[in-house]
Order: sequence, then C-alpha cells, then structure tokens
Amino acid sequence: MLHRSLVSVIRCSSPKRLIALLHHRLPPAVKYLQSLELHHGALRKSTIGKSAKSRCSASSGPMDEEEKGRKGGGGGVTTTSETAERRRKTGDTTKEEEDEEAERAEEEDEERKRLMKGSAPETASGGPQTVRPKSGSPTGTVAPTTPGNQEPRLPTSTSSTTSTTSSTARRSFRLDYRHEEEVTRSQRDASGRFVNPWPTWRFPSYVTILRLFITEKNHSNVPSSKEVLDKELPIIEPFFVRSPAPQASLPPGQLRATWLGHATVLVEMDGLTILTDPMFSQRASPLPLVGPKRYRDAPCSVEQLPHVDAVLISHNHYDHLDWASVVALERRFGPELRWLVPLGLLDWMHGCGCQNVIQLDWWEQNCVPGHDEVTFVCTPAQHWCKRTPLDDNRALWGSWTVLGPSCRFFFAGDTGYCSSFAEIGRRYGPFDLAAIPIGAYLPRSIMRSQHVDPEEAVKIHIDVQAKHSLAIHWGTFALAYEYYLDPPVKLREAMEQQGRDPQEFFTLHHGESRMLTAHTHTQDVFE
Repeated sequence: MLHRSLVSVIRCSSPKRLIALLHHRLPPAVKYLQSLELHHGALRKSTIGKSAKSRCSASSGPMDEEEKGRKGGGGGVTTTSETAERRRKTGDTTKEEEDEEAERAEEEDEERKRLMKGSAPETASGGPQTVRPKSGSPTGTVAPTTPGNQEPRLPTSTSSTTSTTSSTARRSFRLDYRHEEEVTRSQRDASGRFVNPWPTWRFPSYVTILRLFITEKNHSNVPSSKEVLDKELPIIEPFFVRSPAPQASLPPGQLRATWLGHATVLVEMDGLTILTDPMFSQRASPLPLVGPKRYRDAPCSVEQLPHVDAVLISHNHYDHLDWASVVALERRFGPELRWLVPLGLLDWMHGCGCQNVIQLDWWEQNCVPGHDEVTFVCTPAQHWCKRTPLDDNRALWGSWTVLGPSCRFFFAGDTGYCSSFAEIGRRYGPFDLAAIPIGAYLPRSIMRSQHVDPEEAVKIHIDVQAKHSLAIHWGTFALAYEYYLDPPVKLREAMEQQGRDPQEFFTLHHGESRMLTAHTHTQDVFE
C-alpha cells in the first residue's frame, strides 16, 4: 500500500494535487503498517470488493489504485467508505461515481452493523437471509524467490489477475469472536510463528525424535515384492480412466469419493469436483533420490484426471504439498483451478505459477467462481509446518469443511487429536463424508501430537458427526513404524469398541470409488 501511495505521489503533476495526495494517501498507508503490529487475535476489517458482474468470478485486467488496495492474501484492506472519501478529496471521481460509492458505503455500514449485532440481513419477505461468503481475490503476481524456497519457479506473466464482485455478492467476513460461539482461533508466538493452542500438543525435541527412531523397532515390514503388494493392496484403475469421456454431474444429494492414495481424494458433490492434498510423485521429498518413497503407485496421472474445480491444501509437508503435482495441475487446468490454502502459503503457490489462489485463516470462508452455493471453510487441525531448515510454522495448517446445498464434506488433512473437531461438528455437522487419517502413528511418544491413531480417528469421526468416513494417510508411504497393514485392522476394532458399524468408516483400494447418498440437512449453518 505504501509503495502504491508513493507511486501515485510521484506521478502527480500538480503541486496542489501533490499536497492532497501526501495528506490523504500516506497516512492510511502508515496506519496500515502500524496495524500489522497489533495482536493477531484482534478483530480485523472486512474485505469489501468493488461492484461488478459476479461474486466469485476472476477476470484478467488492470487494477486501479483502490482495486489493488483490496488484493492479496488477507493483508491490509481498503473499505468502500475510505476509498470514496479519498477519491472525493483528490478530485478523482465524477458526480455519478460519488453517488454510486456513497450508496455502496452505506450498504457496507449497514451490513457491518447487522453482523456486529449477530443478526442476518433480511430478505424482501422480512425473513432472515443466509449470510454467505464472498470470493477472495486471486492474483497472478509472482512472489519473489526467497532463499528458503529451493523449488524451481515457473515463468509466469507479470500481469495481474483481478476479482470482481457485484453489490449483491456474498460477503466474506472474518469471524468476530466476541459475537460468535466459542471457537479456537489460530495463534502465533512472539516471533510470528503459528502455534497449536491445545494442551494436547506436546511435540518432542528433535534430539528425542532422533533417539526414539534409532532405539525403537520398525515394524512396518513393507514387502519388496510387487506381487505381494498387488495382492494385499491392489491398485484399481479409476472410473474416469476407464471412461475418460466427460461425465454428467452427479444429481443433487449424491456424492462420490475416489481414493488416489495417501491423503489425495477426488470428491464430486453439488456440481463441483474437489481434489485434496494432491500427491502424484514417487517421493515425498525436496530431492528426487532421497526421502520417503511410495510403495504403492498413484492409480492415475494428473493428465488422466477429470476436470477439477478446486484443490484443498492442508499444510506444507512434502507428502501433502508436492511441487511437481502442483505445477502439473496448474499447467493442466490453468487459472480456472481454484487453490484454497491456509495462511502463509500464498507466495509459495504463486512461485509455482498458480494464479487463482485463496489463503484463509481458521474459520474463514470462500467459494469457487460460478459456484457460490458451495462454501469452503478453513477449519482447525493439530499439526505443524516445515519445508526448509528455517521456516518452522511460518505457514498455518488446517482441515477443510465443504458445505453445499445438498452435501457436506470434511477433510481432516494431517492431524493429532484435539478438541476443535467437536467445535467443527457442532458448527457444521453432520457431514455426509469425512476423510480422516488413520496411519503413521508409531512410535506413539513421537507421533501422538501430530498423527492420530485409528482409535483417535474414530473419535474425530464421532466428533464431527460424520455419517460416513473414508480412511486416508495409510498404505502409500512408510512414514512410521506400525505394520503397514495394521491401520485398517485397528480401525475396524476401534469402531466395534465404540459400538459403531465398521462400514461407517471404510477403506478403499487405491483408485477405488464409493458413491454415497447425502443425509438430509434441515438447518442452514449460516442462519
């Protein structure tokens, strides 16, 4: 913002206008920089977009000064009233523009007052209107290469991509925790690194981790024989590879999930196709010859995937955020592919060439352009982030909640057990399907805080009120010391111990799909 203000001053040709700009543009920029030092939990301003044709659509074009002030991944924002006042004082508007901006500012103030009171807007009939999120602002600006990021960069255009929204658009507001039900907020330490706010987080020191991995016995015993693996963990050709012709969308109330290995799931619901934590490479590592290697191949390539509308990223570990897979997906689908990531990953995604990226804090909401009826919410998880030696927890981690008009899906990502899953269930449940990890849990003294075991996975299934759950994060990489076939066995035992039908929490072969009928939802979570 400060840079844009200085550019505007330099380009000014009139001394009178120069003084006006110095008076009206620089102080807000300085105020914005000072606001960055405020406590992370303080209530932030809401982002209100300019009026245009579609609430979630992205279109290429130049940005003016005020439009640029609203772009980015959740940083400083400019409200309609501030923009109108600044442009009026500098003489940059016509009478018609002033009237239009004044009307938008009045609507914005009324909307904010309603939200602060905890009430929803009213419809023409006088009833409450559902408050739903507005799209964020994808941008094609490439982040500069940093020494901490060793992955190569794709050459991308320097032209910016803007998002336009109509005056009747859904608006995405950060939760005001003083008026909402009790929820766990993301937190940072004094150095700005994200932290887990639960007492269940007790991460051991690296010395302890090294000692335990050396002294503990590795029971994974993954066979080296492909014949044995093909028998125990068969790979099935996905339905979209067998029949590559485009297929019609599923009818309302139908949901289909296809497991592609590890935490990668293809979910079709409410007219959208969603991909979680795409991992199609042979190794989960920054180096091609070192690091955990797959013992079960991906059942398809990126080129064989059907059309994908959105990708959900849970965190930045190499087995969940794979550079080659991200690049291949962006090349395949281009700027129409919406990437939804937790805070702190926007620049990394831009460095991969991704253009349509939205980063969200816990409990923030967004949507896919042209599909306003499906809401994506970044929700809490207990984990951590690290990609280079010095970037510990510089990015946030999380789970994802997807709320459609007829189906609800929950993606737990990679997580230890914590109390926030009950919060998610109370706020957004019941879910028609949840994808919950069940593997990589031994030695327990190391893994407990970051990876649930099958018994804790069942707790998450119950907490989020899932009608069905798909087991993920097992049978692909040997990341821990449990026997490679134990997770589904332990899962079935845990379900039986809880008196639940084991078919509620099911496993799939690599490439296999399961069709589900959605539960009838009688309450809108945004009411």
